[in-house]
Amino acid sequence: MQPERFPTMYPGSDDPTASPSELYRQSLVMRAIGTPFVADLLAAVDRQLDKAPLSAALIRSWGDTAASSAIAMRINAALHALARRGAEPRLAALYAGEHDRFDDAVALALAAHDEFLVDWLLRVPQTNEIGRAAALHAALMVLAKEYGHGFELFEIGASAGLNLNLTRYAYDLGGVRTGKPDSTVRIAPEWRGSPPPDAVVTVAEARGVDLHPLDVNDPAACERLASFIFADQPERAERLERALEIGRQHPPRLEVGDAATWLAERLTDTQADHRHRVVLHSMVLQYLSAEDRARIEAGVQRAGASATPDCPFATIGFEWDDARERVELRLRSWPDGRDRVIAHCHPYGAWIAWIGG
Repeated sequence: MQPERFPTMYPGSDDPTASPSELYRQSLVMRAIGTPFVADLLAAVDRQLDKAPLSAALIRSWGDTAASSAIAMRINAALHALARRGAEPRLAALYAGEHDRFDDAVALALAAHDEFLVDWLLRVPQTNEIGRAAALHAALMVLAKEYGHGFELFEIGASAGLNLNLTRYAYDLGGVRTGKPDSTVRIAPEWRGSPPPDAVVTVAEARGVDLHPLDVNDPAACERLASFIFADQPERAERLERALEIGRQHPPRLEVGDAATWLAERLTDTQADHRHRVVLHSMVLQYLSAEDRARIEAGVQRAGASATPDCPFATIGFEWDDARERVELRLRSWPDGRDRVIAHCHPYGAWIAWIGG
């Protein structure tokens, strides 16, 4: 199966080497993944950006790191936040579908709220997309089939910790129904390829870390998460609300800290026999420094070297590939030392193209 790739070139240019702005490039990506409203919004921001000189200068200062820093998602969420609070009536009307004059509404918002936008641009995105939980759960099913142990999960960049509650959601994974069947959160991505192994996933412990973890009981934090949901995907917004309700009933175990230091400490904790230790991360590595990524990898390799059949270890990553052309679900496991890409995925989990375990 050929993996789906996302646009990287500048269509309509006579120069095949020409590079679009990151905002325009991301508008193409959004259209490719089925979010036309966000595509039109980002294209309008690209055209009107100089109406907000502080934001324009900040965005352009990112240079080659603009894509990995997700500046388009930051500005999109900032404008969504303005619309949700009614701070700019023309923008709110655009989001409500009352008109389609993107440039007019965006220009007014950029000019009137430049400092607000800068504040959002300076903060790392907090999507905590639970649609990705389907891919993470499928990878755990592979490990459960191979080893048969219960899991202890360590998630880095956990945001509000909603994916730490992944066993509390119901899934349909290529016809395999799994998870908690009566859950109010149901995740059924479009499945391509053969189904995952039908194995029960049992989580004995789940812990996460984030530099700025979001509290599911804090209305402002929940509103921030909602702002990162694309405005033309109301089903994602509804699913987020239900996941937040579950999070309030079953609070995720979250700690404040940097991923590399926290994980190094957790990986030295005693691992119980017949317990499978797994490190999870989804759309996190791009925000870490090269030094922190190297520290995390060193800790992973040490943990892998000490793994045994009774105390296995694994990492599950849901991340862009190096070329940022596709999202890979990568499973690394020890003591066998295997490193496998087991699926290619939609960035927000809408589809999963299964390769296999």
